[in-house]
Amino acid sequence: QVQLVESGGGLVQAGGSLRLSCAASGRTFSRDAMGWFRQAPGKEREFVAAISWSGGRTYYADSVKGRFTISRDNAKNTVSLQMNSLKPEDTAVYYCNTDPPRAASWGQGTQVTVSS
Repeated sequence: QVQLVESGGGLVQAGGSLRLSCAASGRTFSRDAMGWFRQAPGKEREFVAAISWSGGRTYYADSVKGRFTISRDNAKNTVSLQMNSLKPEDTAVYYCNTDPPRAASWGQGTQVTVSS
């Protein structure tokens, strides 16, 4: 079973940037589409971005389009999310998973807090 570990979160001012990383162990996910998801306090977990297994296609939620960039390195079994022009409403715990997500693959996530 694959284990996913997210890192790179932190506290940043509005307008700042962060780069999140997701490392997989247990098995490769090079043939899976992968995604980033987030959950803000008191809200449902929501889709943020996804990338095809080859990296050739990417998809974004409207709320982050033009600000976030998802990428992957299949040789290293990692997926990244570059987040620019961060807004307070981006504050959430961010998770990576396959897309569509597998219930058993949710990790601990990484907290992103954007101050105004």
